[in-house]
Amino acid sequence: MKFTIDRIDHLVLVCRDLTATAAWYQRVLGMEREEYGGKNRTALRFGACKLNLHEVDAKVVPHAEAASPGALDLCFVVAVPSEDVVNHLRACEVEIERGPVSRIGALGDITSVYCRDPDGNLIEIATYADL
Repeated sequence: MKFTIDRIDHLVLVCRDLTATAAWYQRVLGMEREEYGGKNRTALRFGACKLNLHEVDAKVVPHAEAASPGALDLCFVVAVPSEDVVNHLRACEVEIERGPVSRIGALGDITSVYCRDPDGNLIEIATYADL
């Protein structure tokens, strides 16, 4: 049977300090924290997606073979101009690593601003050109 992928449902983010990481994503990116699974598991919801958080020493099975904090580059799309992203990051005292810069996203031209989360993951916050 042949099939095609429709979308990403969730990603797993390995972190050193679950509380600090969850707080950063809530404060800086506006994600909603939730507990799930009845096993004291934590996720961050945004739109129709979520990030499941696993602390580096947690025994969550199965997991990626080389799961480690700071190993991801993640791109999140927002519906505001990149100047608003820059102003928000500055207000949150988050260091901007690069941007705004022009890039190519999955659906065309984007303008991106880059920063890092508490674990060193590269976070790209992108706005599509036809906003």
